[in-house]
Order: sequence, then C-alpha cells, then structure tokens
Amino acid sequence: MSQTTPIVDMRSRPAFLHPFFGAAPGTPSYDVVRWLNRRVGGLDVDHFARAKDAAGFLTEMDRAEITVAIMVARSVPGVRVSNEDLSAVAAASKTRLIGVASVDPIELGREAAVAEARHAVQKLGMKGVNLDAGFYATPMKADDERLMPLYELCQELNVPAFVMSGPTTPNLAFNDPLAVDHVAKTFPKLPIICCHGFYPYVNEMVTVAFRNENVYVSPDMYTFSPGGGMYVEAANGFMRDQFLFGSSYPFRPMKQGVQDFRQLGLSPEAYEAATFRTANRLLDLGLETASADIPKKAALRG
Repeated sequence: MSQTTPIVDMRSRPAFLHPFFGAAPGTPSYDVVRWLNRRVGGLDVDHFARAKDAAGFLTEMDRAEITVAIMVARSVPGVRVSNEDLSAVAAASKTRLIGVASVDPIELGREAAVAEARHAVQKLGMKGVNLDAGFYATPMKADDERLMPLYELCQELNVPAFVMSGPTTPNLAFNDPLAVDHVAKTFPKLPIICCHGFYPYVNEMVTVAFRNENVYVSPDMYTFSPGGGMYVEAANGFMRDQFLFGSSYPFRPMKQGVQDFRQLGLSPEAYEAATFRTANRLLDLGLETASADIPKKAALRG
C-alpha cells in the first residue's frame, strides 16, 4: 500500500459548523463529542477543537494525509446545517472539500424537500443527498414512502444517496439495513451509501451488500468497534468495490482513523478501492490522473 495514493474521507464534518459537532466548548454538546470519541476508541478526545475554520480543517486533513473530505451535514431537529453554509465551507477548496446536501422531508414536506435537494445539487454543486431516516421528528426506515421521491431524484441527477444509520438512532427499530435492500431493488441504478454501516447489524448489512452491487458500506468509526471485522472480511472478498473509508470526524480523529485503517489487514487492492478508487468513481472526483501528484499536498489546496 503506497502512502502516495489519494485518500478520500467519506464522512467528515467540520466541528465549527454546529454545537452538535463540538463548536461550543463548555456545553453539554461539546462533552457528548468528547464522550463519543472515547466510546469509539479515539486517543485524543479534544482533537476537534483545533480546527476553528476551513483553513484549520484543511490543516487537519493535511496532518492525516487525507486528500478529499466528503462533508455530510445534518438536517434533523436540533441539528440544522444549511446547504448554503456547507457550500460556503466547500468553496474554501473546491478540489478538496466536497459537500453532500441534507434535507428533512418531515419539516419541509415532500415537494419542498425535493426542490431543496435539486437546488443543492444543481446550483450549489453538491455531490449527493443525505437522508437521516431514523433521526427525523417522525422517524422512519430507509425505505419509507416519504423518502422515495428523494431517491428518485438522486437517480435522475446521477448522484448517490447517503443513508444515515447506526447505534445512536433514537429508536433502534429504525436502524434496519434490510430496508436498504428494498430501496436498492427499487432503484437499481442508484448508488446507496450506508453511512455508519448500519452498525451493529453488520451481518445484515453485509448480506444486503452481497445482494445488491449498488449498495456501498461506509461504517467509518464503527469499523473499529466489536464485530466490525466482518466489514473487513467482506471487503477482502466480494465487497471490495463496495467498501468505503470514513473518519467520522469530529467523532474520531482524522489521523488516527487513517492510521487504524491501514492496519485492518485489507489487501492492497481492497485498501485502494476503499480509500479512493470507489469514491473517485461514485463522485467523479478526478483523482485517477492526479494520483502521482498526491504527495504535493500544498498543490491540492486549490
């Protein structure tokens, strides 16, 4: 595995965007970020306090040897990061900071949510749409009928749908990877990226990916949690081109995430697929021809 190849971080959120991500020291939200860093094995639980703006965020990326950060914000009760605000952060380095839109179909209603997502992709240049199915005011599974127009839009616009999941879902009944199987069959041309990998339901998630080549597994910080080894086992086999690296910053340090990922035991082919080749293809990042220049990190700030 050459350290000169690009690294695409599929789940990263600047801490300064919202108190939920650690923007407000001395608050309960800040303490929760520190707590979650401890729970997922972070060795420096205050790391996210260093990056106070886009320049600081890019510096953290440089320290971790991360080439591109896919910034997936949120639009749920209590955590609203507008697509305009996220787009403004991405503008600080258009080749390195990539925004993914978030919309709340419960708050906005079906038509307005689709219109907002379309605007974010077509006008703001965002590379996908994030759906926080189990986290809305009315929680739902990933295949809820209220989400179908957004999946349909993603397929129309040729951008991936990012589906939020994981053990922090307010009700674990909605953290159901089997619902993704229904979506994947309904929209067979749509790439579906499963953020947090529907942990702890690793067996089920891997099975859904086995059945559907348009399902991509991005367990990020939960890769290193008990049972996460099955993601790696699958990635060394049939799931090689469906497995994605993500640091889950600010809930785990970027640099530690990269270092730990290198030690997972992935084959060289699986490692390169997970760290950049698959993301490059899904998001049209143009990294293939630039790979020889990756060590020149200063040149990538543009």
